[in-house]
Amino acid sequence: MSLELINPGDLPVPEMYTQVVVATGSRLVFVSGQQPEDITGKLVGHGDFAAQARLAFGNLGRALRAAGARPEQVCKITIYIVDYDRDEHVPIIEEAQISLFGDHKPANVVIGVATMSPGYLIEVDAIAVI
Repeated sequence: MSLELINPGDLPVPEMYTQVVVATGSRLVFVSGQQPEDITGKLVGHGDFAAQARLAFGNLGRALRAAGARPEQVCKITIYIVDYDRDEHVPIIEEAQISLFGDHKPANVVIGVATMSPGYLIEVDAIAVI
């Protein structure tokens, strides 16, 4: 598996993601949206965006491991946030993302949504290439 990370010179260089990721490999892994739920499916961190972000990214890591994928093999993530406020949410997302990916910066998109299940504030899905 190989990921080529490209930040073209005529686009801004983002801090937490890469503008373009070219992936080559033999196996694709698609991880469903991971929510801030414990093993019994119960919401953790009601009203606490930081706690929910940490758990959602932690669950994403567990799902990747189950497929035999490593965080550095992730080429794309999508982050869904209820009532997205860039100034408020980005620093928290960055911390949770670094806890899983370290220096690896997959391509990503953040989508603000009006609502999820009651109390849920974040969900994260991923595509990896092994």
